[in-house]
Amino acid sequence: MYNEHCSEWRNLMNTVVTSKEEILKKSRELIREKGIRHMNIRAVASFCGVSVGSVYNYFDSKAELLGAVIKSVWQDIFHFPEGEDMFCDTLTCISWIYERMEYGSKLYPDFFTYHSVGFLQDEIAGGKKLMQKTWQHILDSLQSVLCRDKKIRKDAFDEKFTSEKFADMLFSLMIAAMTRRDYDPSPLLTMVTRSLY
Repeated sequence: MYNEHCSEWRNLMNTVVTSKEEILKKSRELIREKGIRHMNIRAVASFCGVSVGSVYNYFDSKAELLGAVIKSVWQDIFHFPEGEDMFCDTLTCISWIYERMEYGSKLYPDFFTYHSVGFLQDEIAGGKKLMQKTWQHILDSLQSVLCRDKKIRKDAFDEKFTSEKFADMLFSLMIAAMTRRDYDPSPLLTMVTRSLY
């Protein structure tokens, strides 16, 4: 009787989570509830209702799991909307980025702070690269919007004041706002309006 219950429990433990995507989904929930500092293989396994070995079936190490979870969180926060109207208007794009930063801060309370400070210090495998890749993607999107925005004055940019430099400056201000948890884009929108339109 005891062996039958143990066998049933083991089978239940191994079927609760059956995919990498499900582990990532549960890991995002864990970060939302407990914070990213509590991310480790044992915590994820417990939260998923599986054995530690089951998690290792999908991820070779804590670093690999953490890297995949970080990427998954960034994608959840900054997934692009269906319409692409925001990618033709600089002010709309900036407002959207600020909205997503605020959304991410509420959904994953310590993610931005720990990710930007903790991973840079700890050099956790892949964490810094994933952050830089995500940030580069946002920076590239800003640059693309500046090139497509038909409302920008023709003489707004020149050889010394390029759209690339302006996008970099905008992005730096956004990162600073994110770390300060200041999600009001009004000052930046005013600056962009006065500078470009």
